[in-house]
Amino acid sequence: MTTKTTSSSKNERRHRVLVFTTPSCPWCRKAKAYLREQHVPFREIDVSRDPSAARDLVRRSGQMGVPVIEIDGRPIVGFDKPVIDRLLGLAAS
Repeated sequence: MTTKTTSSSKNERRHRVLVFTTPSCPWCRKAKAYLREQHVPFREIDVSRDPSAARDLVRRSGQMGVPVIEIDGRPIVGFDKPVIDRLLGLAAS
């Protein structure tokens, strides 16, 4: 499984955040940039490089498309900023 981890010490409450992505997905890039701006640590999983990760994505979310952002076990299909903010306890921006 291809993964990257991004972290920051500014986020006080730690959430388990997974971001299922592909390199060619513009919404994946926007979602990752937003999480970085908010200082939210996340693990990136590139489903284009790992067939088992792609199967895991479908098992977790019922979706084959990306991005899927999983926060504390709850999948969010697409870059749905209001839902991301709510699950992470971020102020609306």
